[in-house]
Amino acid sequence: MIRTIFTAAAGIALLATGPVAAMQKLPDGTTTEERANTARLNAEQQAKAKAENDAYNAQLAAAQQAEASAQATYAQEQAAFAEKTAAYEAEKARLAAMSAEERVKWEADVAACKAGETSRCAHPQPKPKD
Repeated sequence: MIRTIFTAAAGIALLATGPVAAMQKLPDGTTTEERANTARLNAEQQAKAKAENDAYNAQLAAAQQAEASAQATYAQEQAAFAEKTAAYEAEKARLAAMSAEERVKWEADVAACKAGETSRCAHPQPKPKD
């Protein structure tokens, strides 16, 4: 009977040591339960931080892609504008050369007319009849 009591007491003591062991302080003053909770909280925080970093990196990549696209569009628009400007300047130069050529011809006609060459004089407009 005593043997049964000792065996039962030993069994109860073993069962009781589980929670007691969890409540025993470790050398740094924490318990194993506190360490387990700290490890769980750290893992949760690490997962949350990783998710936030992944979301930020995705936003950053999207912003960089949008910026690259905007820069490419701007470069194309600038090239098209430069092309139109060059065409405008070429037309302006062509018209200026044509105008200068006509002015030189006109000045030569005026000088010839003043010199007496009437075939190069401007023909007067007919006067309106009253």
